[in-house]
Amino acid sequence: MEASEGGRRSGREKLDGTRPQAGDGDGGTGSSYHRLSQRMQDVTGDRGVLKEIIHAGTGVIVPPDASVLVKFSGYLEHTDRPFDTNCFKRNLRLMKLGEDITLRGMAVGLLTMKKGELARFLFKPDYAFGTAGCPPLIPPNATVLFEIELLDFLDTAESDEFFDLTPEQQERFSLQKVLKVAETEREFGNYLFRQRHFMDARERYKRASSVLLRVAAKEDEQEKVDSAKLLVFLNLSITYLKLQHPTRALFYGEKAVELDQKNAKALFRCGQACLCLAEYKKARDFLVRAQKEQPFNHDINNELKKLASCYRHYKDKEKEMCSRMFSCPPAGEELKSPVLQKKEAGP
Repeated sequence: MEASEGGRRSGREKLDGTRPQAGDGDGGTGSSYHRLSQRMQDVTGDRGVLKEIIHAGTGVIVPPDASVLVKFSGYLEHTDRPFDTNCFKRNLRLMKLGEDITLRGMAVGLLTMKKGELARFLFKPDYAFGTAGCPPLIPPNATVLFEIELLDFLDTAESDEFFDLTPEQQERFSLQKVLKVAETEREFGNYLFRQRHFMDARERYKRASSVLLRVAAKEDEQEKVDSAKLLVFLNLSITYLKLQHPTRALFYGEKAVELDQKNAKALFRCGQACLCLAEYKKARDFLVRAQKEQPFNHDINNELKKLASCYRHYKDKEKEMCSRMFSCPPAGEELKSPVLQKKEAGP
């Protein structure tokens, strides 16, 4: 994590001016961590978790039971290399507080952060690896420094609570709460989709769909439900295209079109699915309708070009096949039945 690493070095240089000396103890007045702790905020009240903000975030603080997307690096005193980091991983995953994040200090620290925030923490042993440490990397009674960048988070507590209930209990929830649960599941699916975890994304979208399909809304509230359904159906359609299941992609694309017949994205998804299924006439109908709604859409126009190319290739193959089937035999040769050929060959 370049920003974090740079922030750590610049922070130490401003604080120390020199690298920590080998003789400095963890709790002594000459310790780099001791000097660092003097300028840090006491998060827990017992100085077990200390915090310094390197770069402020925005919005609300992470709620309990949220799922967080973070970059982190953990350091022992007198070391420049992290003993643990996820900063070099290509695809970070959402981690749920209380389940995936087991380090007590990190869980406490994250509950003080906002989206986009980069912060430095000192965790005393009781909030880190305890009196035993974690051999061979972490010695006993070690105070550790963590730098954490909160990239994003999802408040999934309400959604998790909802799906732990029976269908009968779920029906007692207000429409507003049900819509929020569906939106949380869809956002979770969007995150997984961006990480190219298409099967996991599909399951999140299907959970959202299952909730919305059970809703019995009043007439004046149906528009909100339909808007939520439309987004989920569109997500499912493109996810099935990525999973190379065009039949299912077409199914959800058509369900989206039922809700909004002029939705260019829904028409486009249907056209893509039909093209994959070699249903060229249906593909053209959907894509022309999409183009009518968005004449200058680059993706739609390119898909129509692709369709024209595929159709020409298909017609050429069809013409070639017909030509072979009905072509005349070479001069001097006649087509004979297998029986006649056998008789001419003799016993």
